[in-house]
Amino acid sequence: MIRTGALRLASVCLLKAALSACTSLAPQANENSIWALQSQQLEKLTHWQLRGRVNVRYDNESQTPRIQWQHSNRAYRIRLWGTFNAGNTLIQGEPGRVSLDQGDKHFSAKSPEELILQQLGYELPISYLEFWIKGLPVPDRPAALLFNDLNQLTAFEQADWTITLSDLRDYGGLILPRRVDIMRSENDARLRFVGLSWTLPENQETAR
Repeated sequence: MIRTGALRLASVCLLKAALSACTSLAPQANENSIWALQSQQLEKLTHWQLRGRVNVRYDNESQTPRIQWQHSNRAYRIRLWGTFNAGNTLIQGEPGRVSLDQGDKHFSAKSPEELILQQLGYELPISYLEFWIKGLPVPDRPAALLFNDLNQLTAFEQADWTITLSDLRDYGGLILPRRVDIMRSENDARLRFVGLSWTLPENQETAR
């Protein structure tokens, strides 16, 4: 269970809406050894794939395409299809370069945030998703963390966004979520990843 003092400090940060001014609330190893080990393992997990659906809500519009995400180090390949009003969409990138393909149309930009905003009209922290989707706050940035009774991370606030993790599954000792909710405010942008099915390197076991 998260310590009372840490919870009080997190509440103050949220009320002031100034997480960027707060010091990181990530627990030290002697406070939560389970999370210390889990976070280290998640940072080392740089090769993975997932499938599922993502509900994108922005400016009173909502779409729920299917998603297939392949990640290798800092390179990624994200395919969206289904109810996206854009047909089959392919996003590929690495630091400093990203492209988007829809049918015979091709777009490129220096960052995924710039590309998504220009072509799809959404302002989303795409660069952070490679961490958040695993249930890991972006390293070396302030974050307020909330744990359950098993000392598993179930929610955190970072960069003015709230990330909620649920339906946690055990992949050979590595805990990954099957659902991730990412919200900036009640009436603002929201991403909801559901039914996530993870494929990890061979040295990781399948979900129990």
